[in-house]
Amino acid sequence: MKRLLIMAVFLLVLGATMGMVPVEAKDQAYHWGFKKAKDGKLPSIDEEGYGHLVRTYDALFYDGRGKKVLYLTFDNGYENGYTPAILDVLKEKKVPATFFVTGHYVEDQPELLKRMVREGHIIGNHSWSHPDMSTLSAERIREEIEKVSAAVSRITGQKETVYFRPPRGIFDEQLLKIVRDMGMETIFWSIAYKDWERDVNRGKDYAFRQVVGQFHPGAVILLHSVSKDNALALGMIIDEARRQGYTFESLDAWRLHRQFSDPLDERSH
Repeated sequence: MKRLLIMAVFLLVLGATMGMVPVEAKDQAYHWGFKKAKDGKLPSIDEEGYGHLVRTYDALFYDGRGKKVLYLTFDNGYENGYTPAILDVLKEKKVPATFFVTGHYVEDQPELLKRMVREGHIIGNHSWSHPDMSTLSAERIREEIEKVSAAVSRITGQKETVYFRPPRGIFDEQLLKIVRDMGMETIFWSIAYKDWERDVNRGKDYAFRQVVGQFHPGAVILLHSVSKDNALALGMIIDEARRQGYTFESLDAWRLHRQFSDPLDERSH
């Protein structure tokens, strides 16, 4: 009897303790991926299990109008010496781009940020500390995003940061909802390859083939600015795209179209 009484007291204390510290239920986390485009065919997320979330929260990864337009984006977590060359090519070729930056990049490269905006590019939000956003509370998510937006505005004069890209492509429903509720848009991508290892160089021809081989109408291209291969291949990629009849537009132009289009038009996903 005494043993049963001790066990009952233990269970009551344990239950009370657990009640004092409720465990927050987390949404399922996903890592962005898709069936790659090939021979001009559109990529697909229908096999990945999160297409319903992408559609529900208006996350974007390609423009579904069927037009031969491309959107060039770069992820800038840190500077590896190649962004000035990338900006030189974009200026020469008259191509707009969006650069998704982290807090480290904002603090470390204010002059490059100013140059991006001065030359007509958009600065996107890649979070302050590049965490797995699916592990954070709602408050921490907003803080990660707001710190980047405020710093970019202060340094460059860009009035607002509209576009957000989840670090490492990891996301859950909470993140997509918060980004939408903040009046921003989650931008994924439909063309990418393994280009973020700064010490792995396969040459500009390799980078060229990886990107051009995935061309499709409405593509959002993701390149990492730390890649020497990307910097060297960028001009070739742009020239080949134009040779194939593609044009380059900014995310702002795409957003403007969506704001004034018929809601019954085919959406971008």
